[in-house]
Amino acid sequence: MQTILGSGGAIGVELAKALSKFTTDIRLVSRNPKKVNTTDTLFAADVTIQEQIEKAIQGSTVCYVTVGFEYKTKVWQERLPAFIKHVVETCIKHETKLVFFDNVYAIGGDNVKHITENSPVSPSSKKGEIRAAIDQHIIQQVEKGKLNAVIARSPDFFGPIKGNSLMMNMVYDNMVKGKSAQWFCNADVIHSMGYAHDLAEGTAILGNSPQAFNQIWNLPVDKNALTGKQWVKLFADEMHASDKVQVLPAFGMRVLGLLVPIIKEIYEMRYQFDREYYFDSSKFINAFAYTPTTNKEAIQQTIAALR
Repeated sequence: MQTILGSGGAIGVELAKALSKFTTDIRLVSRNPKKVNTTDTLFAADVTIQEQIEKAIQGSTVCYVTVGFEYKTKVWQERLPAFIKHVVETCIKHETKLVFFDNVYAIGGDNVKHITENSPVSPSSKKGEIRAAIDQHIIQQVEKGKLNAVIARSPDFFGPIKGNSLMMNMVYDNMVKGKSAQWFCNADVIHSMGYAHDLAEGTAILGNSPQAFNQIWNLPVDKNALTGKQWVKLFADEMHASDKVQVLPAFGMRVLGLLVPIIKEIYEMRYQFDREYYFDSSKFINAFAYTPTTNKEAIQQTIAALR
């Protein structure tokens, strides 16, 4: 049995599809789980409750964590550390392997200019501090020999399930409405983005590759990183829309954040947009001979699926 905690989100759905290449014994866990594959087993649970986490994981050989809590620092502080602690305890108790789908918030400042698995943990935001702490908790249990785990890192991503994807919300949604695409801070510097399909495939591969465990992996993305303007141009070409970009500078984010809660939350992450942000997944690509979908193809597939 392979279990996905947080099966209803953009990555969870794609991961269920990807896992079907390895097994037909998949358990989908969320508040209101829905089948992705015909053979999926559904398990409704509130993952903020320890007893329900244990029941959800029990009997699993591998547990994938793709849960996305509300994008608020306060919510993350209250829920994420306790959630990860309970997941880790349960995986240790039942000898279940853990695959944690992570972001790169633990890496801050100029270290985002070239992000590898060896980039120093250097959080420069409150959210980054939380992510660094939960990563460290997982790593400590691995180092003690109690847990077999993978930390699978992802940059910002996009795909047909829009969710909280900045790319989909700021670029695609605005173009659909006939408005200008939006970007933060600087649209002339590169900003790596992941394609949900590839990230999920990479996560499934890691979970089914014994040699991948007890390591950090950057999930596969197209190595040809684009600037904000180049991303917008790809969407505009495919959607026959204007490639005009409205750039919201840092001070504008701060002012707008007083009125728009999500912008207030994103403000501390502005370091990912005001300088180059390059996500290097060559370790994964070389280890598994994997060819990521090109950025252009990923956008074409995303838009086609939404149509």
